[in-house]
Amino acid sequence: MVTGCAGYIGSVLSRLLLERGFEVLCVDGLYFGDVGIRELRGERGFTLIVEDVRRLDPLKVEWGRVEAVVDLAAISQPDPLGRVGEDLFEDVNYRGAVRTAELAKKHGVSHYLFASTCSVYGYSEAVVDESSPPNPLESYAKMKARVEARLFEMRDARFQPTVFRIATVYGYSPKMRFDLVVNAMTLSLYKTGRIRVGRPGTQMRPVVHVRDVAQAFLLALEKPEKSRGEIFNVGSNDQNFKIADLAHAVGKAVGKPYEVEMYGEPDARSYVVNFSKIERVLGFTAKYDVATGAREVYKALEEGLVRDEPWTFVIDWWAQLRARGVA
Repeated sequence: MVTGCAGYIGSVLSRLLLERGFEVLCVDGLYFGDVGIRELRGERGFTLIVEDVRRLDPLKVEWGRVEAVVDLAAISQPDPLGRVGEDLFEDVNYRGAVRTAELAKKHGVSHYLFASTCSVYGYSEAVVDESSPPNPLESYAKMKARVEARLFEMRDARFQPTVFRIATVYGYSPKMRFDLVVNAMTLSLYKTGRIRVGRPGTQMRPVVHVRDVAQAFLLALEKPEKSRGEIFNVGSNDQNFKIADLAHAVGKAVGKPYEVEMYGEPDARSYVVNFSKIERVLGFTAKYDVATGAREVYKALEEGLVRDEPWTFVIDWWAQLRARGVA
């Protein structure tokens, strides 16, 4: 079972799982539409339940067939201006995730994988790893950290959740996002010839390709004896960047003339992450780099495969949903 399966990561992961012979039970409220999984409807091995995880009717799930749950459902972006509201973050990102985990545990699902974020590290001048204490600075990361803590309270001999603290994701997905730093820079370059850099530009951020994230989940599913009960940072040691340097990496990769434009209030988050554990334990190695991701996104924009639709910006879209009383 993959919650949030129609989203940016979920739509890539669902395809990979089907390719590898897994059956996929997709649970998604489809608030962002079904573009990410539209072509999978009717595919052998793919089942869709259109429900918000906060209200998922457990009777709709054949729990006896569910061997693992990958929980991706979330408001998957910080909201520094408070446009969505902390109460909705808590409802979706905390209560929704905990409810999914409780249902999985109640129905005997032994392998639960939770998509957390490296943003739980918040700010650190030292290199952080899985043993470093969380220091979340905003609602998105705070709720993820709270879920992590609750999951480990729920552990018993059978139920051993796996937590993935994922670096900032980039690259092409059937359900595209343009509010992630590499993708946003690429879009800005495509539309204006300028690459926008959030102030101060010296803040550090690890990044990882969306297909590498999907591959990490696959490895954990295929190696439950090594992944159950563990926390893994998901990314690679050679993809920790200063945001300003990331802009030049994007510009160089695309090969178009560009200018750098600074914007916004200073971002307090800055952290360099050690990703050695997932390589050592699961054999994970990132196959893609920023240049690859920037080029493929730029090409997709040129070819009209994607564009900056309103739903490609998570907080903007959730704010609209809330204003309409949908969320």
